[in-house]
Amino acid sequence: MSFVCIVDDDASVRSGVGNLLKAVGYATVTFSSGEEFLASPVVDDALCVLLDLKMQGMQGLEVQRQLNAEHRRIPVVFMSAHGDDEAVRRAMQHGAVGFLRKPFAEEVLLDSIELAIGRKSGGH
Repeated sequence: MSFVCIVDDDASVRSGVGNLLKAVGYATVTFSSGEEFLASPVVDDALCVLLDLKMQGMQGLEVQRQLNAEHRRIPVVFMSAHGDDEAVRRAMQHGAVGFLRKPFAEEVLLDSIELAIGRKSGGH
């Protein structure tokens, strides 16, 4: 089974995004830290990862760098209430599929996931 992984240190974001995605048919797995996500065997089954930029411990850009260093081709969509232009530029430069500024509309989130999954499967 493949999953949309949600990595955010805010439990309400994990819950809200997870519930929305489950309601439209996605299987999800949530993580409260980048370290927890990277240590999980689920990483190998990720369709894409929704990754918070600013978290306790390992930051989102660090998680992205680690995925790239391990040659894990998981499409990354960043989420942040703190996304400055430099952070957005760096995220996209290192292969992020999208960057969502919190709060974001459900449609924007779902479109970003569809784009990410299309990239994973060789589309787009």
